[in-house]
Amino acid sequence: MRIEGSSRTSGVSKGGATGRSGTGAGFSPIGADGPARVASSAPVASMAGIDAILALQAVDGPLEGRRKAVRRASSLLDTLDDIKADLLVGRISVDRLDSLVATLSELREHSQPGLDAVLDDIDLRVRVELAKFGRFPDA
Repeated sequence: MRIEGSSRTSGVSKGGATGRSGTGAGFSPIGADGPARVASSAPVASMAGIDAILALQAVDGPLEGRRKAVRRASSLLDTLDDIKADLLVGRISVDRLDSLVATLSELREHSQPGLDAVLDDIDLRVRVELAKFGRFPDA
């Protein structure tokens, strides 16, 4: 096939009713004598979808609870090591005891009875040591 010339419309005829604009009848749907009535639109969806997504984001994943527990346990063990070092020297830091009482109050989950019993024993011992200094933290 050989293409001659640069005019693209050289073979198109300009006659006939199909190429004319503004002539002939306009578009009208079959069976419609007048303007068609539009069906009512569906109500807009509520924001419940976004609320559900935000609620799901607030829920911790299955490993997040474990990570938090490991961090709290590490913090508690570090504080207990510091207190052990203080006991070996012969001077207990009251600030560390106060910090331990605060940490113990945050660790209560009441989900494992054995762990809660150990935490209760540690808490009692810390409060006894604080009582020796004349400090009585709120229970």
